[in-house]
Amino acid sequence: MASALNVVILAAGQGKRMYSSLPKVLHRLAGKPLVQHVIDTARQLQPQKMVIVYGHGGEQVQKQLADQTDLAWACQAEQLGTGHALAQAVPQCVGGITLMLYGDVPLTRLATIEALLAASADGKVGVLTDILDDATGYGRIVRNAAGQVTCIVEQKDCSVEQAKITEMNTGILALPTARLAGWLSELKNDNAQGEYYATDLIALAVRDGVEIATVQPLDHWEAEGINNKLQLASLERIYQGENAKALLTAGVGLADPARIDVRGTLTHGQDVFIDVNCIFEGRVVLGQGVSIGAHCVLKNVTIADGAVIHPFCHLEDAVVGAGSLIGPYARLRPGAQLAAQVHIGNFVEIKKSSVELGSKINHLSYIGDAQIGAGVNVGAGTITCNYDGVNKFTTVIEDNVFIGSNNCLVAPVTIGAGATTGAGSVISKNAPAGELTIARAKQLTLSAWQRPKKIVK
Repeated sequence: MASALNVVILAAGQGKRMYSSLPKVLHRLAGKPLVQHVIDTARQLQPQKMVIVYGHGGEQVQKQLADQTDLAWACQAEQLGTGHALAQAVPQCVGGITLMLYGDVPLTRLATIEALLAASADGKVGVLTDILDDATGYGRIVRNAAGQVTCIVEQKDCSVEQAKITEMNTGILALPTARLAGWLSELKNDNAQGEYYATDLIALAVRDGVEIATVQPLDHWEAEGINNKLQLASLERIYQGENAKALLTAGVGLADPARIDVRGTLTHGQDVFIDVNCIFEGRVVLGQGVSIGAHCVLKNVTIADGAVIHPFCHLEDAVVGAGSLIGPYARLRPGAQLAAQVHIGNFVEIKKSSVELGSKINHLSYIGDAQIGAGVNVGAGTITCNYDGVNKFTTVIEDNVFIGSNNCLVAPVTIGAGATTGAGSVISKNAPAGELTIARAKQLTLSAWQRPKKIVK
């Protein structure tokens, strides 16, 4: 299929009803632009050519997709209809089948498109249609007495009888590339909208004796386009609902399948449980027996077997070791690398730091640019002072260290293995291994001091 398939994705529309300066196809569903969903599905077909037709906000669209070198581009400077848009891309299409998709129709299943391509083999034209109880607003599929498709009529051009037809055109077409240039040159815009319709290609194909094959999607939402924020929100919930079903079917426990958002890929082992209102972004990997508490956000995170993430935690670009306990209300920032059996408690922030086996940072602490050994206990209120306003420096805490509460560790500094630091200390020099180091002002009591009194005016 790859050697004989061209994919054209129409992405030139302005999307006025989105009420946004962002081109419609760049609005996000499940964390990525609408057009990216279409590209990702089409890419699985291994086409020889994939052409994006751009127009409104074209620079933004090209910038968003600039790193995807397998994409070709065609400019539709004026939006004169779907036929006109297709005509801009056809010069780059060679041989086989040309598949026309839409950048604002993000959820068409791969299997549905494969069925359409199979139906359009041997020079036939494939049309993805659907049956709706009310097809108002859509083009209608007109068939003859033998059930053969004769043409597609747009809503504004329908007769009273045609308007009663319930089979609608989704707009997704598979066409023989060799015939396209000729058919497109014959399109006329003498219709209610004054546009060149790609749907008029069907009547031209019938005239030339080309068979029209139709395929229908498994679900109506596969062919739903997005024209406003309401439709965007509706398809978001459909996407997330389908994803939740897949997770449940694969054995993941969800406290409420209506309250989970996956905006990337979520890979999991057995006996995983996810509580309500959790968000997974980028690439997230959950090991065996992992538990994710309510209201957590995980982005590009790997969680090893048996770890527990308590509620209200935010983890990004981090690794959590087996059997570790995180939170509640903990934040792991990029570069946090936690070994097995690590405890990170409430209101603890870890950034660009490694924490080794069994260490504990349980309360109200900031750990940045640090290397923490095994068996370390970091007291409440401890911070690593890693930034001098210009440069970042490293704090090293070796194995089995006990850091007293309310410590400031002024980097660069090393706390030797087995050392203890006293509560309230500001440690600005290396603390020797196995010793108690205290660095705080002497406590004084001023017996003659009196609390200030309010001045009566």
